Amino acid sequence: MEHKDDSGLFFACDRQKTVESLGKETLLEMLNEMLSIRHFESRAEICYQQGKIGGFLHLYIGQEAIQTAALRALGPNHWYAATYRCHGLALLLKETPLSLMAELFGKATGNAKGRGGSMHFYSDRLLGGFGIVGGQLAIGTGAALTSKYLQKKDEIAVTFFGDGATAQGTVHESFNLAAMWELPCLYVMENNNWSMGTPLHRTLANYERLPEELSKAYDMKFMRLDGMDIINCYAGFKEALQYILSEGKPLFVECRADRFRGHAISDPALYRTKEELKKCMDRDPILLLKNLLIEQGWLTEGAFQQMDEEMREQMAAIAKAADNEPWPEMNDLEQGVLAPAKGN
Repeated sequence: MEHKDDSGLFFACDRQKTVESLGKETLLEMLNEMLSIRHFESRAEICYQQGKIGGFLHLYIGQEAIQTAALRALGPNHWYAATYRCHGLALLLKETPLSLMAELFGKATGNAKGRGGSMHFYSDRLLGGFGIVGGQLAIGTGAALTSKYLQKKDEIAVTFFGDGATAQGTVHESFNLAAMWELPCLYVMENNNWSMGTPLHRTLANYERLPEELSKAYDMKFMRLDGMDIINCYAGFKEALQYILSEGKPLFVECRADRFRGHAISDPALYRTKEELKKCMDRDPILLLKNLLIEQGWLTEGAFQQMDEEMREQMAAIAKAADNEPWPEMNDLEQGVLAPAKGN
């Protein structure tokens, strides 16, 4: 059965074949991964409102299908670079929820020892969440250059960025070098329709066609995915990986999605009506996958409610544990700031 898209807007995949190839257990795991991201961030939102988390907090709620599908299709053994919405990617790359929640709380046992906070999560393969808009593209492109130089044939660099970053110079510089040097780059634009709180038509010229035209300008293969549909995303990312590995060239993916919160937690999102938000939430990627699993006979509503509640309780317990983790010592404040003096 072909993916239904009468407009031809999104990547066309054999939807039923993709569902069957993934199978019941894998799809249930993917559902659980999306639930873990949703409840980790929902709990973080509560903790922020309680004053336990400081600084910025940018939530990925509503966009979970994109990175969940990407990790499942691509695998963890590539280089990843992300925006400041990096909580989900770190969880998918198997950083523990406790170390990540402790980082949000600024604790010594946090993912970055309490120094990075919400925008700067890391793992062995995650080069970081980046607070500078578009800054991660140069890092991801450099990682791809390294992979090519070291002749690591099965390794690519995956860089996530938002629609608001598209006008940044680093996007164009990175695309140009990746195309010229034929680097194994997968650039993923997560288009949630808002550059912070400004609609795209006020921030990007030719915004409807810009991603596709941008890829043409740099002679780069382009693909558009339905970022709310984890099946479409998985099939698209799978094909993208095959292309990059076989051709040794970069590829640009646009994922169209909706975030269900404001730009950051301090943003009440008054630029969007309640009716507009409800329309977005009707295509909640978690509910779409849940409904698909129920249609396949692989899940019941009761089993889903149990999964949901168990994940909610798990993240509540993790937040409580993170609150009890130790604060950094004052004597450690200067560690990691300057390189050691020569001879030390």
